[in-house]
Amino acid sequence: MKTIFEHSKVGNLAVTIRPLTVNEYKLDANLLRDNLPLPEVSEVDIARHYTALSKRAFGVDDGFYPLGSCTMKYNPKLHEEIATLSGFCNIHPLQSSDTTQGSMAVLSTLSTSLCEITGMDGVTLQPCAGAHGEYTGLMLIGAYHSARGDFHRTKIIVPDSAHGTNPASASMAGFEIIAVKSNEEKGVDLDELRKLVGDDTAALMLTNPTTLGLFEKNIEEISKIVHEAGGLLYYDGANLNAVMGIVRPGDMGFDVVHLNLHKTFATPHGAGGPGSGPVGCKKELIKFLPNPHIEKNDGKYEFVNSEESIGKVTKFYGNFGVCVKALAYILTLGGNGLKEASENAVLNANYMNANLQDIFDTETNRFCMHEFVLSLQKLKDETGVSAMDVAKSMIDKHMHPPTMYFPMIVHEALMFEPTETENKETLDEAIQVMRDLFDDAHTKPEYLHSAPNNAVIKRPDEVRAARNPIVKM
Repeated sequence: MKTIFEHSKVGNLAVTIRPLTVNEYKLDANLLRDNLPLPEVSEVDIARHYTALSKRAFGVDDGFYPLGSCTMKYNPKLHEEIATLSGFCNIHPLQSSDTTQGSMAVLSTLSTSLCEITGMDGVTLQPCAGAHGEYTGLMLIGAYHSARGDFHRTKIIVPDSAHGTNPASASMAGFEIIAVKSNEEKGVDLDELRKLVGDDTAALMLTNPTTLGLFEKNIEEISKIVHEAGGLLYYDGANLNAVMGIVRPGDMGFDVVHLNLHKTFATPHGAGGPGSGPVGCKKELIKFLPNPHIEKNDGKYEFVNSEESIGKVTKFYGNFGVCVKALAYILTLGGNGLKEASENAVLNANYMNANLQDIFDTETNRFCMHEFVLSLQKLKDETGVSAMDVAKSMIDKHMHPPTMYFPMIVHEALMFEPTETENKETLDEAIQVMRDLFDDAHTKPEYLHSAPNNAVIKRPDEVRAARNPIVKM
């Protein structure tokens, strides 16, 4: 495919610049470039070039995107339109609060809604992504222990099946990471946890449902063990899409929670737009939340600061447009709708899982939640076809690959999350694709080894790509 510069031809124009009708302002010569090489192309060339580029990308609007633990669900276009209303997109963060009461009401209403959904007492909308929220939540935990004089609480316990951002965020926040093993049911091993907690425990970070798509049924006992040791319980909200409207982290015993508005509440994810990772907490930690927070006094919203706050974690008040979309999603569905979304996400995952268990191994015989993990180790032993081969072959079938080789406690893992926005017809097609690839692995393994065979970009050298990335054409 040609670059936009290769389409360039001297004299081609996409716009006609009209003569000035006002006095020309002379910029300082030090601010000007001597030469600015831009392509000279017509409007139709530009339209066709970028349309062709867009066709080379794959997103949830193109087809099935079962990326486990990332909740790549369809984003309702209604909420995109709401966020572009002039009252939301034409304001400036430096305006006085007198002129932004409507937008402040949005932030306040969303905060209240998220507290209700999670069982928390306070929330900040500042963090710009999930990992940013993790870091913020861990800073809250550190501030809480420091204010109590518990400076020796320097360790964060993380399950061996945790998202990789958990130990990374804890390390960035200055904590030491301690891994706790999983038991035979792939939940936290309670005996191991009891051995690890102590007066140096700051918190346990936990995802519930876990990264294996299983609900941690011992959560109340886990909460008791951690709290009796003086630690706090941190909720990684990456998998809230399975339980929103059904059970609340705060009722499970969690003290701090981060959410991913760009996942759970259907706002753009990844290259589709900015993220948002709000952090909620119990009342004992509210005073440590980032400044400022919003309060309503005498019928007017205003920004208020706390002297014990951990400080700001981003400029201004977070990614406002994402917050607008998330609130629109919550208000559109309502409490019953959020619950139904969770139920459908769980139903879809179990439907796919049940229709693949006869040919692929799963880690447990329990019902899964919103996602499930297949182990292709047996298939690899029998045919030489790896999970990577199968995932790459899915591209040829116009399906985005699921998460590969995670969690690491599962060999040759593929993690699927179909989400609630997919219908039965799509799931049946995806199931048939996986069954066809299973058969292909036994009859024409070389074809899977070379996949993708029909994509614009073939399979790269994974090691070379990681060590010597070429990020421009």
